[in-house]
Amino acid sequence: MLTIGELAERSGVSHSALRFYEAEGLIHAERTEGGQRRYHRDVLRRVGFIRVAQEVGLSLAEIREALSSLPDQRTPTQRDWARLSASWAPRIDQQIRMLERLRDRLSACIGCGCLSLKVCRLMNPDDVAAEAGPGPRYILDDAEDESEAPAGGRRSR
Repeated sequence: MLTIGELAERSGVSHSALRFYEAEGLIHAERTEGGQRRYHRDVLRRVGFIRVAQEVGLSLAEIREALSSLPDQRTPTQRDWARLSASWAPRIDQQIRMLERLRDRLSACIGCGCLSLKVCRLMNPDDVAAEAGPGPRYILDDAEDESEAPAGGRRSR
């Protein structure tokens, strides 16, 4: 069993964040007779998972849902973690595609409607991207739309 200080030191997560994770139901602590938190060592992996998931922009709701698939009454096995990992592969792949689109397009027209870049007048004349919805459409559009774009730029809509 680990104290909150030991868990914080080993995980790199502050005491307050650990208390928040516990309040949100993401991790669980047992209490001593004096009311102090004690964590099983397997909580380290959960906290590591939470940190990485947050770092790549996943919501607490997504993280909570994933962690809820793990058993509460026993330490999760490698098979449990593999099942969780497999269920997240599509979501992580989607996040990777989004980050790649952001990296590749942020310096060019992103379809936001500002039309402030000279290239926007070519790629998004009269803000035709607005027909696809609000926001930076050329980054938010599905990856399927990207496969239809001409080489070197976006298609006009």
